[in-house]
Amino acid sequence: MKYKNTVRGIFKDRPNRFIAHVRIGDKLETVHVKNTGRCRELLVPDAEVILEKNDNPARKTKYDLICVNKEGRWINMDSQAPNAAAAEWIAAGNLFREEVTVQRERTYGNSRFDLYVESLERKAFIEVKGVTLEEKNIVRFPDAPTIRGVKHLEELIRAGRDGYEAYLLLVIQMKDVKYFEPNWETHPEFGETLRKAAAAGVHILAYDCAITEDSMEICDPVPVNLEDTYSANLCDQHKLRESQSVLPDTERTATETGTERNTHA
Repeated sequence: MKYKNTVRGIFKDRPNRFIAHVRIGDKLETVHVKNTGRCRELLVPDAEVILEKNDNPARKTKYDLICVNKEGRWINMDSQAPNAAAAEWIAAGNLFREEVTVQRERTYGNSRFDLYVESLERKAFIEVKGVTLEEKNIVRFPDAPTIRGVKHLEELIRAGRDGYEAYLLLVIQMKDVKYFEPNWETHPEFGETLRKAAAAGVHILAYDCAITEDSMEICDPVPVNLEDTYSANLCDQHKLRESQSVLPDTERTATETGTERNTHA
């Protein structure tokens, strides 16, 4: 997907979820943030950002904040971009071999899925999730608890049982990551439901994206890890603390025993 009329700026602050203050040249502009998520690890003071200029005179803001540079890596944080990029990518034949029709925003049960794909061979519902949370080249979703996300997974399971193909497509809005995993620390219920969905036959796919100043294109598959690494690490840390608390007593006992032996000798 492509953007028009992009410019660079320097992020200053974010008064609320919807706007930010960005310095463009020598002028401080109030811009619209195209992502209502927290994004605290991205929008840090003096981060370089990319904005798209909007010429609609009815708008209060002239710019949309779409990308941010995090430690040398451009990350697209436009929450509308993953759906648009996914629709283009699937329609171009990158996911299914046969020719398909792609419909946006199709209602099924109590949910509205992002994409409905149909051909002579298949009928498939696809829920798209954009992923911007990254730490040490590991990407996670969600960045905040998402009851809606859990509901979508449950509906995908139901769609699969009703004979549809069901997909969760995780669009990683950056390049060069190791793997994707659920954000067990922030929302363990989402991780458990994602495991449940995978076991029920829902296809869990993750793809990274090539990010430029005026585009975001879905590229290469990214490994998906559904193991609860967060709880496993907590368990290991607990065992380590227990062993450390026992070790000094053991050493003290051994020392005292040695001292007693030396005294008797």
